[in-house]
Amino acid sequence: MARTLVRSGAVDCVLVIGFEQMSPGSIKSVWSDRPSPMGLSTQMMEDTRGKHDSPRNAQYFANAGREYMEKYGARAEDFAEIARISHEHSQRNPYAQFRQKYSLEEITNSPMIHAPITKLQCSPTSDGAGAAVIVSQRFLDSKPQLKSQAILMAGQSLMTDSPALYSGSAMDLVGFDMTKRAVEAAYKEAGIGPKDVSVCEVHDCFSANELILLEGLGFCEQGKAHEMVRRGDITYGGKGPIVNPSGGLISKGHPLGATGLAQANNRLVDADVALQHNLGLGGAVVINVYKRADGQKNRKLSDEEILRTSAFKYNPATEARHVTAEDADKVRSRTSRSEYALGDTLEKIQARL
Repeated sequence: MARTLVRSGAVDCVLVIGFEQMSPGSIKSVWSDRPSPMGLSTQMMEDTRGKHDSPRNAQYFANAGREYMEKYGARAEDFAEIARISHEHSQRNPYAQFRQKYSLEEITNSPMIHAPITKLQCSPTSDGAGAAVIVSQRFLDSKPQLKSQAILMAGQSLMTDSPALYSGSAMDLVGFDMTKRAVEAAYKEAGIGPKDVSVCEVHDCFSANELILLEGLGFCEQGKAHEMVRRGDITYGGKGPIVNPSGGLISKGHPLGATGLAQANNRLVDADVALQHNLGLGGAVVINVYKRADGQKNRKLSDEEILRTSAFKYNPATEARHVTAEDADKVRSRTSRSEYALGDTLEKIQARL
């Protein structure tokens, strides 16, 4: 929406914020006075895969993984390997909810949630927030000091489910069809193809979803995603894009309203093109293709170099710190402050921290 407003010329600068505080345990509906928007999808899942007592969201994505296994010969260990890689990646992300490395055996032997998905292959419930500033070229031209930090949203697509949702395919039930359509549109607008993507953040709420998305996003031929995983193509040193260098939703956390914005932060050196994939069941998917706005190559920057161009007194790519009252004061309006509107917000934040 922010990008659309900027491109239309209605505004030059938009602050986008996403946040979430989640209840413990698996996601449940809190509305008892209306039909569930997932009602037909759940009925389709139960008609085709049976009714089970395990968490419903886990069933959706585990069933998609099962379908991929049945069609193409993937094994349960392939999903576990995806989780192992994500947990290993998370060690480089100071803001990840979990930063622990696990062996393949530890992931495989963790409690089974809904086969083939074990606990360490599931995203946790999370509290979190994300923010991004979306600006026009006109705005950027007026502030040339920002150009080296600007990221171009080179391609974007939002798609919703088609009638394929009710095809009987467990993969289409979790967004495989709409992902394929959306990424084709985003690639076309950006003038690139899947082989141009160096780094990718995908919606890996469960490891099974990441595996089928490797094919859905065009990173491999049909039915070959598990082979990509076995070759190590989705991590550092592999032949494919590095997938979820943040640790993904599995490790970084999945605060629903903040997830999409949080995915826009990439931690890869030498990336010319980055891709972001986010989806929600019932159902929509958003694809973003990113490039550097100045056309330059990425290079690794020292903490000292970051400090020279940042308002922070530390490098947020390598260190996590709480926001201080001083930090908050720097971004408050200088001309239109309202202490009444601010209330006791700062005191509450400090108390929680």
